[in-house]
Formats: sequence, structure tokens, C-alpha cells
Amino acid sequence: MRAPRGLGALPISVWILLFFILPFGLVVWYSFGYKPGLYVTHANDVLSFDRYGQAASPAFFSIFVRTLKIAVTGTVICLAIAFPMAYWMAVKLAPKWRGIVLALILIPYWTNFLVRTIGWQISLSPEGFVSKILQWAHLTDGSLHVLYTSAAVQLGVVYNYLPLMILPLYVALERLDPKLLEASRDLGGTVWSTFWHVTIPLSMPGVTAGMLLVFVPLMGDYITPTVLGGASGSMVGQMVAAQFQSAQNWALGSAMAVLLMLAIFGTSAVVGAALKVVGAIATAATSLKLPLKENA
Repeated sequence: MRAPRGLGALPISVWILLFFILPFGLVVWYSFGYKPGLYVTHANDVLSFDRYGQAASPAFFSIFVRTLKIAVTGTVICLAIAFPMAYWMAVKLAPKWRGIVLALILIPYWTNFLVRTIGWQISLSPEGFVSKILQWAHLTDGSLHVLYTSAAVQLGVVYNYLPLMILPLYVALERLDPKLLEASRDLGGTVWSTFWHVTIPLSMPGVTAGMLLVFVPLMGDYITPTVLGGASGSMVGQMVAAQFQSAQNWALGSAMAVLLMLAIFGTSAVVGAALKVVGAIATAATSLKLPLKENA
């Protein structure tokens, strides 16, 4: 007897259906409702798009722009830090030490997300050790006042989501065949041309996966801005959480969540298309510039 061809995909399909599609469909359904009273969270006897009009207010738009800026900047910073780190681990580091370095990266990530963020709140406070070190080194004239600003939120999200960028990059670079690098050098490629035309294109799956793993949860993060940002570092995730928890307006909170999800999907699609274009350009440039010979 032969098993059905798609049987292996059944567990993940059920998981996605139960924990993503159905909850998201429920949120979409709530977004068409309204808040009927003070002590009632939602009602859907009358359906309309009014909640989307309320969600797309100037206040929501301004905070959304700030959230998008923090998310894009945080993703780019994570990529800039993670790529050299992953390259060093996968190519330069001896195999016997790779497990130890991976453990050092993962152990802080296993700590509770809220605890790690509170640790940065203590460190960045005017009386924290970061402020004292800067004053001791005469880099600041007084106490450090970076807490409850967008800069503190930016630092917090980079720290919290950096392992999610390092791991897929490390996996992609570890699979890089050293013979390809040797072939590029044999064909006249320099270190930088080999890195740009061979290493970068082959690591693009890891780059794409890492950017998605960082950007998507970062856009909806509300713990980091709540602990480190205050009023000046608020993000959309806080507004959505406030509608469900404090205001008890599930319809408006659902509309905000749907708009946030659509923005994440749209931004991811644009970035994915841009990465494909860059990859195609790099591939075309490689085929034109490599000094191939007829007898090579």
C-alpha cells in the first residue's frame, strides 16, 4: 500500500490551519463588528468597514510609520551584524568550536523575552552601568538619558531578534561548497569579487529567511516598546494590545491587527521582489565578468 503523496505535509497543514488561518479569520470577522456597550467587547450583528476607518486615523498612521522605520532599521542592523558573525562561524571557525559558539548565541535567547528586555531597561537607566561606564570614560557629561526613547527601542529589538538572523545565515553559509570559492579564484576572481559574485548569491536563501524571521515578529512586538520606549517609542503592537486589553474594543483592535498584517505581507512581498531582482542582476553580472576561457 502506498501512502497519499501529501501525507507528510498533513501535520504542518493542520498546525497552520488551527493556529494561523482560523485565528486570523476570526480576527478578520471581529474587525467587521463594533463595540455595543461599555462592558461588551464586540458584536457582529451589524457588519461594516467603519472600524477600518477608525483604525486608519492619523495617530495610527504616524505610529505605523514609526513602527515600520524601527522594523526596517532593526532588520538591516541585524543583517549587518549577523552576516560577518555567521560567515566567521561557518567558514573561518574550526568545526570543533562551532557548537560552543552556537550555544553562546542561543543560551541568552532561551531566557524569557520580558526578562531580557527588563535587563536592558535596568542597564540603560540613568543610574545603570552603561551610564556609569560612559561617564567614567568621559564620553558623556552627565547621566545617560536614552531610556524611553526610540533609540532604546531600536537597541532592544536588535538585541532580542539578532539570533533569528544569525541562525539561518549560518546554515546557508555552512552549506557553501569551498570548491566554488576555489574555482572563482582559479578563474581570476579577487577576494571581494568572489565574495560578491559567489558567496552573496548562494547565501540569499539564508538572508531572505533571516529577514523574514526578524521583520515579521518585530513589526508586531509590543513588549520591547512598552518596557524601553514609553510614549516616545510606541509601536503599533502596543495600540493593538491596548484595544484588546484596556479599551476592550475587540472590533477596533482586530481592524488594526488586520491592517498591520496586510502591511507586513505587502512589505515582505516588496522586499522579496527586490531581493530577486538583486539576485538576478548579480547572476547576470557574474556571467558577464567571469573570465571564462573556451577550454576552461
